Amino acid sequence: MAENKSLVSEFDVEKRALYEEDEILTLELDGGVPFECGIMGIFELDGKDYIALDSLEEGSIDIYLYNYVEVGDDFDLVDIPEDELERVCEAFERLMEEPI
Repeated sequence: MAENKSLVSEFDVEKRALYEEDEILTLELDGGVPFECGIMGIFELDGKDYIALDSLEEGSIDIYLYNYVEVGDDFDLVDIPEDELERVCEAFERLMEEPI
């Protein structure tokens, strides 16, 4: 059992190493619980920008997609409306399938 925990921890360390410090965001859930995500990238679909975030929480394989809105020198992350979510997810999946 301790071996599995060690493998997860190594995976998390390697996953975090994929991102520079300025590519890591700390988000807060509704309950105020903070968690870190790596910025996978920003992509455009139908004139709107979206951001893909890779959860850096231990053992997580979650990816979060948000509408990315620039506000002056900063930005806001806005939940994607339900009626747009499927198209955004499909566009993100196509991007992930493209060769580098």
